[in-house]
Amino acid sequence: MDMKQNQTAWIWLILAGLLEIVWATTMKLSNGFTVLGPSVVTVFLLIVSFGLLAMSFRTLPAGTGYAVFTGIGAVGTVIVGAVLFDEALTGMKLVFIATLLIGVIGLKQVTGGESA
Repeated sequence: MDMKQNQTAWIWLILAGLLEIVWATTMKLSNGFTVLGPSVVTVFLLIVSFGLLAMSFRTLPAGTGYAVFTGIGAVGTVIVGAVLFDEALTGMKLVFIATLLIGVIGLKQVTGGESA
């Protein structure tokens, strides 16, 4: 696997994770898929997000890719929930968010020459 392929796979993976934050947010706004606009956006972004995740799996190990994908989504969604929906952001939540971030960064650092 060449360096360019690896970098491209990480870009796809990060974009997929960022889209996960957006579709999770629009899913919340869809009120259980009862509001049409956010429901349509959720389904569309979910498909695009999983498509990008699948593209990253061509190069990256599935375990690493999926862990990073869900880590980005989880951390981002907790932050969005606190900012947009006034969800509590306690000290312990911050500790666990930091733990997730360390894990995601660590997986990125140790995933180099491995291939899918």
